[in-house]
Amino acid sequence: MLTYDDLPRELNLASHFVDANLAERADHTALLSQGRATTYAELAELTNKIGNVLLSLGVRRGQRVLLALSDGVEFVATWYAAQKIGAITAEVYTFLRAKDYEYYLNYTEAVAVIADAVTLEPLREAGVRVPVLVAGGASLELRDGEHALETLTADAPGTLEPAPTTRDDLTIWKFTTGSTGRPKACPHPTHSAVLSHEWYARGVLDIQPDDIVLPVPKLFFGYARDLAALYPFGVGGAGIAFAERSTPDKIFDLIEAHRPTILVNVPTMMSAMVAHPRASTVDMSSLRLCTSAGEALPAELHRKWDEAFGVEVVDGIGSSEAYHIYISNRPGSPRPGSIGREVPGYTARIVDLDGNTLPDGEVGTLEITGATVAHGYYGDAEKSAGTFSGDTLLTGDLFVRDADGYFQYRGRADDLLKVGGIWVAPSEIEHCLIGHPDVLECAVVGYEQDGLVRPRAYVITRDDARPDLEAYAKERLSPHKRPRDVRFVDTLPRTDNGKLDRKALRALDGVA
Repeated sequence: MLTYDDLPRELNLASHFVDANLAERADHTALLSQGRATTYAELAELTNKIGNVLLSLGVRRGQRVLLALSDGVEFVATWYAAQKIGAITAEVYTFLRAKDYEYYLNYTEAVAVIADAVTLEPLREAGVRVPVLVAGGASLELRDGEHALETLTADAPGTLEPAPTTRDDLTIWKFTTGSTGRPKACPHPTHSAVLSHEWYARGVLDIQPDDIVLPVPKLFFGYARDLAALYPFGVGGAGIAFAERSTPDKIFDLIEAHRPTILVNVPTMMSAMVAHPRASTVDMSSLRLCTSAGEALPAELHRKWDEAFGVEVVDGIGSSEAYHIYISNRPGSPRPGSIGREVPGYTARIVDLDGNTLPDGEVGTLEITGATVAHGYYGDAEKSAGTFSGDTLLTGDLFVRDADGYFQYRGRADDLLKVGGIWVAPSEIEHCLIGHPDVLECAVVGYEQDGLVRPRAYVITRDDARPDLEAYAKERLSPHKRPRDVRFVDTLPRTDNGKLDRKALRALDGVA
């Protein structure tokens, strides 16, 4: 297994993941996007051109570049261009409000922003005061400080020497989901991306040159960006990038058009795909596996997916704090309801409040140790001190490990409800309710009644069904775990990364 000590001191991600393919795979497809294939040679040239443009705008090594543009070749080439000149990349969602962009502009102190027609106006409202490169800007009316990306790259040199970045240089910012507050950045050195590729993409998924990866989440989410536009490039494979929002119809269309071999998914979309009218007719035979991460995958949803599509699900968990996936099931030996075992390169412990290792079968907080763990949150020393210690991360996730070394998720420690004096994980109730054939999604939070905390379930059902879920839960859960209030809704609040936003859910009715 590759280790940190095996890596060369000088390490540039654009050289490692893009330029390394030019000797033998220059004419191989790197990206499928907007109806065309982009070869490694074409991607490398565009990367170099944009890198030269960034340099001409004054961007230098160690400075931050903010990407706020839709998925496509320009997104990927710009990301690698910033890496090639030694800048630091930070990416944000394309459907944010002006005040959100204002926060990211101030927090990152970015010296340049990459935008497009979707994000340009809210960025203007946010008061952006640094150079803005606008993809598709040639057809827009631009203002001072705004530059059409295509115009500048047309005349830029197509060659560029990589900056002599090292394996320890901080080059990637990954943001937390922001489900409990403002997103914070976890700065990562170059070696995190390379080791994660070796340990997870190759060591677990066994990614191959003939793999084509389709991501459901958008590329601003590191889980998707790495799996679609980093890991495949490490072996000469290909990724798919599309600007449109992810919907079941769009994903089905892309599967049938491009025949991907790996689908990068999240449980919310898996549930929607299973319930979709096309589920029984779409041809998913090109897929060799589907990854799942971002939130817990209920065993019942896993079962429904298997019945609907027969595509193997490789469920795992990771975080911005540790760069990517650190516990995962393995292809060929999935264990529904379990998140799997440690990814090579990581060690995991279940610990109590004092940091003592708990025996198998007992619930505690998951602690992860590995060379890809960040060393803190940017600008938040207090929170960093309680979360990071060298290469060790205290995740805040509750888990239990069985005698075979498999980990089962039990929810977030700060989501626990104390019902009747007993701690209850909302995820346990959610996983029960989603087993009902009419339930597509559900979320459980606590509310107060007569001074006591009770579980309340918000539920999305199939075809507006109204099943008796209290009776269903009564047959399957202990009395204190049964939801005392069930509310049927059309949608559940989500963070930009697609995770359930419990903070927003609690605020719906002033829930405790």
